[in-house]
Amino acid sequence: MENQKDTNSSATNHKKSTFREFISLGEVGGYFFRKKDPNRPTNINLKMMHGINKISIGIFLVAVIYLIVKRFF
Repeated sequence: MENQKDTNSSATNHKKSTFREFISLGEVGGYFFRKKDPNRPTNINLKMMHGINKISIGIFLVAVIYLIVKRFF
């Protein structure tokens, strides 16, 4: 019974997100502009995967910006 009270109280006391946190690109920016880690294994497959991921994230962000601009202007 006590465990249920803890989960219910934590669910109602969650921190409210701000708009600035919503549009922050912290993880995406970190993915694009991170330093090379010498302990991370590198091979051609991993490099190609990250390259394709960067391209797809970039195209997605450009498309979202285009849709927002098209909607409001």
